[in-house]
Amino acid sequence: MNREESRARARALVEQMTVEELTTQLLYNSAPIERLGIPAYNWWSEALHGVARAGMATVFPQSIGLAAAFDRDMMKDIGTAIAEEGRAKYNAYSKNEDRDIYKGLAFWSPNVNIFRDPRWGRGQETYGEDPFLTAQLGLKFVEGVQEQDENGYYKAAACAKHYAVHSGPEALRHEFDAVCSKQDLYETYLPAFECLAKAGVIGFMGAYNRVFGYPAAGSEFLTKEILRGEWGWDGYYTSDCWAINDFHLHHHVTDTAAESAAMALNTGCDLNCGNAYLHLMTAYNDGLITRETLELSVTRLLAIRFELGLFDETPWDKIGFDAVDCPKHQALNLAAAEKTMVLLKNNGLLPLDPEKVKTVAVVGPNADSILALEGNYNGKAAEYVTILEGIREAFPNARLFYSEGSHLYQSRVEHLAYDDDRLMEAKVMAEMADVTFVVVGMNCFLEGEEGDASNSAAGGDKRNLLLPDPQRKLLDTVLKVGKPTVVACMTGSAMDLEIANEKADAIIHCWYPGALGGRAFGRLVTGKANFSAKLPVTFYRNENEMPDFCDYSMDGRTYKFIKEEPLYPFGYGLSYGKFAFSDLTLDKTAVAAGESITATVKVANVGEIAGDEVCEFYIRDLEATTRVPHHKLCAFQRVSLQPGESTTVSVEITPDAMALIDEEGRKVIEAGAFELYAGATQPDCYSQKLYGAECAKAAFEVK
Repeated sequence: MNREESRARARALVEQMTVEELTTQLLYNSAPIERLGIPAYNWWSEALHGVARAGMATVFPQSIGLAAAFDRDMMKDIGTAIAEEGRAKYNAYSKNEDRDIYKGLAFWSPNVNIFRDPRWGRGQETYGEDPFLTAQLGLKFVEGVQEQDENGYYKAAACAKHYAVHSGPEALRHEFDAVCSKQDLYETYLPAFECLAKAGVIGFMGAYNRVFGYPAAGSEFLTKEILRGEWGWDGYYTSDCWAINDFHLHHHVTDTAAESAAMALNTGCDLNCGNAYLHLMTAYNDGLITRETLELSVTRLLAIRFELGLFDETPWDKIGFDAVDCPKHQALNLAAAEKTMVLLKNNGLLPLDPEKVKTVAVVGPNADSILALEGNYNGKAAEYVTILEGIREAFPNARLFYSEGSHLYQSRVEHLAYDDDRLMEAKVMAEMADVTFVVVGMNCFLEGEEGDASNSAAGGDKRNLLLPDPQRKLLDTVLKVGKPTVVACMTGSAMDLEIANEKADAIIHCWYPGALGGRAFGRLVTGKANFSAKLPVTFYRNENEMPDFCDYSMDGRTYKFIKEEPLYPFGYGLSYGKFAFSDLTLDKTAVAAGESITATVKVANVGEIAGDEVCEFYIRDLEATTRVPHHKLCAFQRVSLQPGESTTVSVEITPDAMALIDEEGRKVIEAGAFELYAGATQPDCYSQKLYGAECAKAAFEVK
């Protein structure tokens, strides 16, 4: 069903509604209108990394972990699996007249905000700090979720959030004005949203914060001028939950709830997650809104329900509940987890031979934690494999010792015990073991969304990049034992792992790796699978001078504008294999502005182990007349190679990659010299030294 047909069918119903009936359709829990055959529908559903908050589902790695795979095909496969499970659950629930929250098909995912500051607790929901990577992965996720049948009915609907300029601090989001330059707006904060809008994502969600003084969900500049104007997007727009109430309660741009509701509706916010639109009748009676405006928004919303086939019979109706967390999706989940864990350091200890390891110690508060597998915005899997269980599977003949080692953040595990009551147990085990795994990190109670992260000291955000004190003490104690040690960090964000970098034999950043993360971990550390993930964010040293959290300027932020040497750079990640990049060639060395270039590079596996590598392409503008990044990611492709095997990777370097954003936010392609790099990491000296191989380089000129 195309948009024109769905809108026509929606208008036919809308024209029969009273004004009061129209207002009931603009709340996330839309009321039934029995006389018109319209059932109740709840728009609020979540699916960042699996169908969330609605019971059983495949729990994939958290979004930031999925980004570390740099794998478009995997993202589409996961989006497809999510839509299938969402449709399976909707079919089962609606047949039983269960139309509750989180049980619809309008998934408020993906989150394509830019993870500009590692302290942001919700950064785990994003695809990292780079707009290009974010756009590419978000695009494939949306394609998977919004699969269409032969008649054009969508399996499910995706939603790009949180539009726009949103990335903390959580504690201030209801009152905060995210001030940024036009240059940063168009260079960093908008590109992923523009990509998804032009690709036909069905929904958009407005952020809580203000942008240039106006609440995001009530901004004519963001919604009318850019989203529906410049980008020509025609889907449905929803507020974030209870964000419209902030207009009068915290932003103070209106005085009453009716005025707030009118402001949002008049600027194009079709749907209210919250209760502000309960005041639409007052706004209508006061002359603040018109029936025409109400009809426009209700038409958009009903059209989406028609496009989902909710009033018709479709092939999607046949998807049964047995699709939920099924073997096929579990296999995809395990493969994803293996692709998302980043090997940050390895002095040769890994991979371990299970036949040679007789005694294993597993210590740390996240070793046997299901919460550390799930992240936030998650479903409930039929099976979980923690890191402890994964190590037990991987070393079936070894004697295994296990200790929490410390509480996640408190000074003791047992309430009546002395401080550090598990510390000596961990030390003794490390002294006995052939190898010790120290599993540290956080969970959704320490980093996440305001209100959810109940034990966070900063409303869901981190105050700094350090592990909690008890875990730092545990890590220091075990490392001082001096035996072979692997540090596994489970967080959704960058951490300062300096002490581990100095003293541990190996470091693995696991993110929140999903329900089968422990099994993936066991396979990776024993060489049954190979590491291939790359960091989608910069890991700073804690003493780095990071800008103020509330400062939305990109100066000094992310790999593009960092001023100091990081601990681990964006795009970095090791493998058991060894890869070389050479013979970077361009189909032309001089182009007119607006022309593309085809770049081809040879990638060879020069090691002794088969594996995947991510070929990363970066472009550098050598003669820009305004601020530009040190270099920026402009293409990437994952390759799989056997030992001694080589292949060529060809990518298109688009005019957008050559463009700069000037101080007024205009996209400009200037004449001048450019350099292009292809390799397994960034082209700076530190990144190449850390990885152990150089990038290939080529030059071209824009005339």
